[in-house]
Order: sequence, then structure tokens, then C-alpha cells
Amino acid sequence: MQVILNIAAFLGLTGVMLGAFAAHGLKHKLDESLLAAFQTGVQYQLWHSLAVILLVVLYRQQPQPMLYWSAVAMLAGVGLFSGSLYLLALTGIKWFGPVTPLGGLAMILGWLLLLVASIKGVRT
Repeated sequence: MQVILNIAAFLGLTGVMLGAFAAHGLKHKLDESLLAAFQTGVQYQLWHSLAVILLVVLYRQQPQPMLYWSAVAMLAGVGLFSGSLYLLALTGIKWFGPVTPLGGLAMILGWLLLLVASIKGVRT
């Protein structure tokens, strides 16, 4: 889980940096819809980096494979969801758009796995 914690911390760090980049560096370079897409990617990246950190804490209290896979799914979701939004906004290539829902599904799976782990008895 240490690697997952490292990745989550890196996502938090880069999420703040990308948010600042969007607010200051992209504000006048992208049209409103692309800037909003980029900012949505930042928002989901930051929220899910915090969720993954929480999953690491829960796992360390009561190791359960479902918590591990929840974290993995959320990290994959951030990569696909936020990554595709960043690429779409920065390149304008519409092909990245259809990748975004796959990331959303991975994030949903991560939350579902956390719910299942909770129901199975993880103390939160």
C-alpha cells in the first residue's frame, strides 16, 4: 500500500499544480468549455487522491483485499478520467472524449468496492 500512498500523494501534488496552471496559464488560452473540462479533471483528481489516502489508512487498520482493489480502481479512474480531460482540453483531439466515461466507471467501481468492504465489516 505504500506505493499506492505515494501515487495518491503525487496526484494531490500535481492536482494543485494543474489547478493553478488552469487558473493562471490556461484561462485566456482555452475556450470556456475546454477550460471547464480541464478544471473538472483537476477536481476529480484531487477528491480521489484524498479518497485513496483514506483507503490506505483504512487498509492499515484492517487489511482487506477489497480496500486495495478499491484504491487501484480509483487510481485507474483518475488516470483515465482526468487524464483524458486534460488531453482533450490541451490538444482539442475529440478522440479522448470517449475515454472519460471509462475513467468514471473505474471511479464508480472503486466506490462500490469500498461500500462492499464496509458492509463486510471494515471499521471506518
